[in-house]
Amino acid sequence: MKAGVVVFPGSNCDHDCYHILKHVLDVDTAFLWHKDTDLSGIDLVVLPGGFSYGDYLRSGAIAKLSPIIESVAEFADKGGHVLGICNGFQVLTETGLLPGVLMRNRSLKFISRYVNLRVDNADTPYTTRYVDGEIVSIPIAHMDGNYYADEATLNELEANNRIVFRYCDDNGEASAEGNPNGSLNNIAGIMNKGGNVLGMMPHPERCAEDFMETNHGYYLFESIKKTLSGVL
Repeated sequence: MKAGVVVFPGSNCDHDCYHILKHVLDVDTAFLWHKDTDLSGIDLVVLPGGFSYGDYLRSGAIAKLSPIIESVAEFADKGGHVLGICNGFQVLTETGLLPGVLMRNRSLKFISRYVNLRVDNADTPYTTRYVDGEIVSIPIAHMDGNYYADEATLNELEANNRIVFRYCDDNGEASAEGNPNGSLNNIAGIMNKGGNVLGMMPHPERCAEDFMETNHGYYLFESIKKTLSGVL
């Protein structure tokens, strides 16, 4: 398995993702400059968090025009695995690889703190090391994480079990109390129809080592490693 972490001007979580994959998970990992177009040999593309192009115009709106994005879209269409975290999730919705949009947080304030997530679909390449209904604690750090989609799209996501993570309270309820940003249906992470592209606002790379407040993000990376290595 080989992973590639895309670097846009302004990315600030690229090295975190590289570190977790390369040094914690022992995955062959490379940085991919946003002007690269060759994804030969890559099994997993990571679009990291950060502020690509300073989030000018709209989060992810300029990054979607980077040369590498056309290659990432072709890669995903052929079944390649793509993980978008925070700004990466925003880029995935801007490109249309995932439906919906990420709007300003309901509070209109930047939020950086740990939140509870409920794993609603543990049967994906990214979540096999979790179980359905498991509550995990993973940090968020965003201004534009308020997920919105029209009713038809939400119904389609719900009907096909494509909502992978939801914000929840301490009891696992997808309540208003547990929703930090106003996302519809408490959505924190969704899949594409093919099940190979995951976008999520929380940062699993910020809680993937034992010395951190939790290591709950480690199991997401271990899940995709085991899947792509043929262990599962």
